[in-house]
Amino acid sequence: MSHTLARGFDRDTDIIPGGAEGRVQIVWYVDYACPHTRRMRDIIRRSPERFGGQNASVALRFILPDDDNSGSELAARAVFAAWRQDRFWDMHEALFRAPPTYTPMRVMRIAQRLGLDMARFRADLDSEAAREKLAADQAALGEARGLHMPMIFIDGRYYEGGWDEQSLIEAIEKPLGVRIALASEDFFHWAASAGLVLILATLAALLVANLGGHDWYEGFRETAFGLSFGGAEFSLSLEYWINDGLMALFFLLVGIEIKREIVFGELSARDRAILPVLGALGGMVVPALVYMAFNAGTDTAHGWGVPMATDIAFTLGIMALLGDRVPTSLKVFVSALAIADDLGAILVIAIFYGEGFHMEAFVLAMAVFALMLGLAVGRVYSRMPYLLLGVALWYYVHEAGLHATLAGVLTAAAIPSRRPADAKAVAAQAAAIVDGEPDATQVGDRAVRRLQNAVSRLREPGFHLQQALESWSNFLILPLFAFFNTGILVIGSSFSPLAPESLGVMLGLLIGKPLGIVGIVFIATKLGIARLSSEISWMQMIGAGFLAGVGFTMSIFISSAAFSGAELESVKLAVLLASAGAAVTGSLLLVLAGRRAQ
Repeated sequence: MSHTLARGFDRDTDIIPGGAEGRVQIVWYVDYACPHTRRMRDIIRRSPERFGGQNASVALRFILPDDDNSGSELAARAVFAAWRQDRFWDMHEALFRAPPTYTPMRVMRIAQRLGLDMARFRADLDSEAAREKLAADQAALGEARGLHMPMIFIDGRYYEGGWDEQSLIEAIEKPLGVRIALASEDFFHWAASAGLVLILATLAALLVANLGGHDWYEGFRETAFGLSFGGAEFSLSLEYWINDGLMALFFLLVGIEIKREIVFGELSARDRAILPVLGALGGMVVPALVYMAFNAGTDTAHGWGVPMATDIAFTLGIMALLGDRVPTSLKVFVSALAIADDLGAILVIAIFYGEGFHMEAFVLAMAVFALMLGLAVGRVYSRMPYLLLGVALWYYVHEAGLHATLAGVLTAAAIPSRRPADAKAVAAQAAAIVDGEPDATQVGDRAVRRLQNAVSRLREPGFHLQQALESWSNFLILPLFAFFNTGILVIGSSFSPLAPESLGVMLGLLIGKPLGIVGIVFIATKLGIARLSSEISWMQMIGAGFLAGVGFTMSIFISSAAFSGAELESVKLAVLLASAGAAVTGSLLLVLAGRRAQ
């Protein structure tokens, strides 16, 4: 859903009482029967110098509810008819003062009390011009039609701030902090932003490594960093801290997303989960078989897990950039497939890419995990105990010889889930808390805590943790991982695309991924095991299969666990080349399929 208007100020159709010369343009969609609109009207009335003055101009448009039982359309037509007699504000204020249920008799009495020309008023009330005005106002919303009331747009952007005078004034005046916040919000909410930052981090690493900084880059990656207490010391290289430490937070978020989809989402019901799960299975098995076709019986056979992975951020970012060329059902399918694929990748990393095994540390790790599960069974919903125990779990998983990022997934599994609270009940509780305060403008600390507790019940604990960490993961952790793992020496390297490990990775991602995904989906639909959405063509499915071959960060992550030295550099370069090829091929196929569908 878009949060921007399809059409800004229009001098021909908009009601702009104070003129359109203001520096800031505000479009206020009014439903005279809506209690939320009435609340916002009170705030606007207390700030006359901000509205219709030199700072801002206001255009009033009418929004009609889907179920109009209160005469909203009649009130809007009455305001339009009064506007035609230059009495807009009088009718506007009179309707707000009247009870929020409008009948023809009540509207006529208001018009008579205002001294309007009644014959002209009746004619304008039922005129074609009034119908066109209402239709134009609805059309100007575009994709923003389903946004919540009160509906105010400031310079074309839907206002989502607080319903208080100061918040609204700041949104209009746009001080530096507000402008930075708006720019950040635009960038972070752009679907392709995470992928763009990853690309920039990768390019930076390649430039540093190939323009004279390779020795510095390698030395920096190997810089030791650790903790010591008394005689005990725990030290790892900077690269290791990022790959096994910070990436554990990334896998924590992946685990939360997987759990949510299994409990509440696309993977919660068999009929919805069967097709993406089968597609993910084919997209993991076939690339591994393609890799083994070139590496079976060699020293590089253990790298079969590298082409199995899909980079969900890149794949979904590319699909978002393609816009309406990609049907919504295909985006949902690929999202669920990528999540199931991530689960498979996590299991592969945990089982096959550890470094030795130490039973004592493993037993301690399981003891910590059991304690976390005990807290979950006891319905301890506070997130802090799980995060603190998660640090201990990470240490013992690392010491046990398993891949330390497994601790992130186990922590996500332990964080308890619960059905979200009823939103209306939470809203009623919040209103009761505020009503119980002596002064609603100065809510006490205890009331604030109660409000926070009530609002937090709207989503499960894992959601709040994901909200807190997701931007850090997308714009810091993953870019750091990309920078410290893609500084490959291309100029003068010994990379050979015909080397078994390189060829296996490239063909596994470029050929194995689409073949496995599309092949198993085709078989499943022909056997009647699952059904493909009527919105999705087979060319679009093939395009999505190629996009799933964008392994990038996930494939590089597995390759770092499977290889070392020159082989690792070759495999990383193979991943980058194959991911770029898969992205271009998948995008072209989806564009062509979208044109054919149109």
